[in-house]
Amino acid sequence: MIASTADIEKAVAVLRAGGLVALPTETVYGLAADAEDPVALARIFQVKGRPPSHPLIVHIGGADRLEGWVAEVPEAARKLADAFWPGPLTLVLRRSARVPLEVTGGLETVAVRVPAHPVALRLLEAFGGGVAAPSANRFGSVSPTTAAHVRAELGDGVDFVLDGGPCTVGVESTIVDVSGASPVLLRPGGITREDLEAVLGHPVPDGAAGDSEVRVPGQHPSHYAPSATVVLVEPEQVLAEAAVAHKQGRRVGVLVPPAYADLPVDAHAVIAVPASPADYARGLYGYLRDLDEQGCDLIIASLPPERGLGTAIANRLGRAAGPRP
Repeated sequence: MIASTADIEKAVAVLRAGGLVALPTETVYGLAADAEDPVALARIFQVKGRPPSHPLIVHIGGADRLEGWVAEVPEAARKLADAFWPGPLTLVLRRSARVPLEVTGGLETVAVRVPAHPVALRLLEAFGGGVAAPSANRFGSVSPTTAAHVRAELGDGVDFVLDGGPCTVGVESTIVDVSGASPVLLRPGGITREDLEAVLGHPVPDGAAGDSEVRVPGQHPSHYAPSATVVLVEPEQVLAEAAVAHKQGRRVGVLVPPAYADLPVDAHAVIAVPASPADYARGLYGYLRDLDEQGCDLIIASLPPERGLGTAIANRLGRAAGPRP
């Protein structure tokens, strides 16, 4: 059931009392707390099992509220906000004194965005402030794209779940550092590099490899990971690798590339990947959760072409296949 006015009012009351609310956005569901309440912020880290050095993203109700959260708004930030807010874009700027260091992981920068989800915007309008909201899941695991995912993973760790239906983008926001001399892409997401460069009129370099001094969500080597081990191979090798692992007794789940969707697959569970990058991104985390629920202990997949939304999908799959702690 989609959130009602009474649900919004209850969520606001929970936030004002220092509680945690699962918040639907167009990207993934967030675990929201009052961004100015250090005690509530500490609960986010505790419930998620998230290291306190990992910054949180502050969600605000509109671009007109940005100045209250940051020390200054450079021209590049204004251009990007005008073009993509509300939407799946996070901007990293120098923080104002209003922002607790618990939000920033001790940094002097803060990540801010305006979500493009009607339920999230209604909550933010009614609440009147900002909420810090990382993904509503255990640290490092698959992000939730439905209210049911949140309930299944966090249970009583969340004080109230706002149901806004399935997320329409399905992967986290693009993060751009605009706190320095020129914008730097720190995490690919729902807004593509090509989109950014079209607005700014110049190339946007990639700082996602970890050479940036700014820490942001999603930079851990293992992230967005299901319980099953994820192995990435070339698209033409997916079916053969699945057959070998299946013969060895593994419970293999396969994400089959579009070019091979009509071929037989020797595996425990099979999901044919949509040809549309937008559809693939929207379904990605659900596919990984589904293969876990089917009891797979190994997931074999390939990376899509790294252009447009394919860059964000490849980033998430690459980290899902990263070395586990």
